[in-house]
Amino acid sequence: MDAGVGLRAKPGAWAGLGNPRRSSTARVPVRFAVEKFAQPLVLGSDRRSCGAKLKVSCSRKPAGMMGSGKTTVGKILAEVLGYSFFDSDKLVEKAVGISSVAEIFQLHSEAFFRDNESEVLRDLSSMHRLVVATGGGAVIRPINWSYMKKGSTIWLDVPLDALARRIAAVGTASRPLLHQESGDPYAKAYAKLTALFEQRMDSYANADARVSLEHIAVKQGHSNVTTLTPSAIAIEALLKMESFLTEKAMIRN
Repeated sequence: MDAGVGLRAKPGAWAGLGNPRRSSTARVPVRFAVEKFAQPLVLGSDRRSCGAKLKVSCSRKPAGMMGSGKTTVGKILAEVLGYSFFDSDKLVEKAVGISSVAEIFQLHSEAFFRDNESEVLRDLSSMHRLVVATGGGAVIRPINWSYMKKGSTIWLDVPLDALARRIAAVGTASRPLLHQESGDPYAKAYAKLTALFEQRMDSYANADARVSLEHIAVKQGHSNVTTLTPSAIAIEALLKMESFLTEKAMIRN
């Protein structure tokens, strides 16, 4: 469906994100001229336009390792853009009638979960104006990229040390790929996350935009990423998408 539309942020959506006009990272595009609705981030007032007509999908898909904050950031992006938000893990749980991913792994298998995850992403790929937070392992299946690339994809790149500390603090019971071994929670999480990232890093690099939390921390003068707010990460995601879409339009033209 082709249409020339102005994609505007939801009125008042910047409330709670601080003052974008004063932030060094907040020169955020809040209106895109869109030529085509395709499908499915990851990621107020009309301050400025990108200044180019961009042929893009009206959806975003944040990807990243488990515990990277995809759901939290995705919800902020959906609120700012006035889109619907979906968590693909939650949709799989609902589809199979089981209350958690960990239980799906236990009662069935990882392959069973991945099959249903692909079906969920396929169904979402026919929808418009939504933000989807994918599971951390969704990137490993090429078929999933064929669905995700119908929209724009954002990789939330969080240092493994920070991920391991975050996961160890809340426990690994909800993380089936981390919950099989005994031992120190941090050491166990860090070792497994390192192995998983080595398997997946090339796949994550397929994303249209990479949001590096280390880069945001440096820009804001922080010594580590733990002090970053989800809003700061969401703003960076919007900036990265502006850059990607503008470059894409320039190449096309």
